Amino acid sequence: MSKRNPRTIVLFMVDQLAARWLEVAGQGVVRLPNFEALQAEGVTFERGFSANPVCSPSRASIATGMSHQSHGVSECGYDLDPGVPTFMRELQTAGWRTGGFGKLHFITQIETLTPDYHPYGFDVVCNTEDSRAGEWLDWVAEHHPEHYEAALSTVWMTMSNGLDEYGPDKVDLASAIRRAQERYPESTTEAYELPFPAEVSQTAWITDRACDFIASAGDRDVFAQVSYVQPHNPFAPPAEYVERVDVDAIPEPTPADWMSRPIPYFRQDRYASPSYEQRDWRRERQLYFADLAHLDHELGRIRNALHAAGRVDETLFIFTSDHGELLHDHGLVGKWERHYDACIRIPLIISAPNSAPGRREQLVEHTDITATIYDWAGVRPPAAPLFRRNAADEELPLLHGRSLLPAISDPAAPGRSAVYVQSNNSHVEVGPSSWARTIRTPQYRYTRYLGNGGEQLFDLLADPDEQHNLANDPSAARIRQQLSDELLELIAAEGFPNSPRQLYKVGTW
Repeated sequence: MSKRNPRTIVLFMVDQLAARWLEVAGQGVVRLPNFEALQAEGVTFERGFSANPVCSPSRASIATGMSHQSHGVSECGYDLDPGVPTFMRELQTAGWRTGGFGKLHFITQIETLTPDYHPYGFDVVCNTEDSRAGEWLDWVAEHHPEHYEAALSTVWMTMSNGLDEYGPDKVDLASAIRRAQERYPESTTEAYELPFPAEVSQTAWITDRACDFIASAGDRDVFAQVSYVQPHNPFAPPAEYVERVDVDAIPEPTPADWMSRPIPYFRQDRYASPSYEQRDWRRERQLYFADLAHLDHELGRIRNALHAAGRVDETLFIFTSDHGELLHDHGLVGKWERHYDACIRIPLIISAPNSAPGRREQLVEHTDITATIYDWAGVRPPAAPLFRRNAADEELPLLHGRSLLPAISDPAAPGRSAVYVQSNNSHVEVGPSSWARTIRTPQYRYTRYLGNGGEQLFDLLADPDEQHNLANDPSAARIRQQLSDELLELIAAEGFPNSPRQLYKVGTW
């Protein structure tokens, strides 16, 4: 019997990249040859969505394949319960060697600078997150001391616990950061060029460790989550990538049409004027696209490592983002509850053996990634026990997602009729007035803002830039009611399959 070749799964994640900006980059703004090569050999899902466009909830959904109601991370500020099954731990149990590199974010990052991610199913962890304090910063201090002060200046989450008594020597790192930022004041802005070379960057550090993991895998089946912080704001690419962006090709922001007849949600003081009137949108977009050029380089390094290890032929390679970035479209920046296209539609490219390369129009979402990994690896997904009288115990599958392998091999495979997107409390406000619920179909996007925030309805075929809110248009009354009814069904159905948290058996008393 011939020996089976070892298999590899790579989840290559970036942070805060909208599908829109990857598409715009390819329209002459900046060359991304490695992303283009991945698209040429894989399948691009053009209608992929984040079920909750903010970091922790979206990453918890990818790790578990479950809805927010099931895994419990409905907003940032919650830790993912390690008792909830993750695909990494199921792979690990099945004999795979697993590694997590970069931003994992199942643990609230201001809670601790030394999170332990091993209980989630990782054999190897090299963690660095938005704050930049922690493993990467310590590595800079040891191996590139000439750049340490500059690296310190980029630590922007100074509200993180542990900075006042940092490390085993209890150093007052918070004061050192403030001094560094006085020397490098540009590091406190929303967009700047890194004050040190690309090879010292957090991004390169993540790639280095992931490549070492792949190279040392031997004949084991391996999973690597390679997860970058960029292009999350502050947009801070290495200087050598900035000149690669054609500034003249950068499109102007989509207008803030909501200002003409704002729904109650947009009557808040923070929406007094569009973002592109307050900030240098062209410079911020230039640095955002420069970050993509740097990430493209790192993607090439990961792909080269797979080739060098002889692992390409038996690799499932998944590229995605946790959510989008509005980047001044509609006069908005960031993500959260503003469910425009650049906020909720995420890139998703999957390359697998025997795939039929090309583009797909099926509606998909983050939990489908999990189901696809289980399917491809041949690992049984987790299930909840059922209680039945006078019958043998049965199990209820826990996954909300659906495997994308059929669509990867067959462009005509059926997809979802709609996807459900939710947002809850944000950094700006805690309360239902910052909550939103959305149904997205192939033709429409209907959003309900809670707390009497109003509604939005867009016909995306006639109005792809979402400029004309039809929620109060009499001619759209029928479709508005239909989508409202369907949204209610999706909200209720989020609770099924049941949550595994604290569960004895489904159906008992």
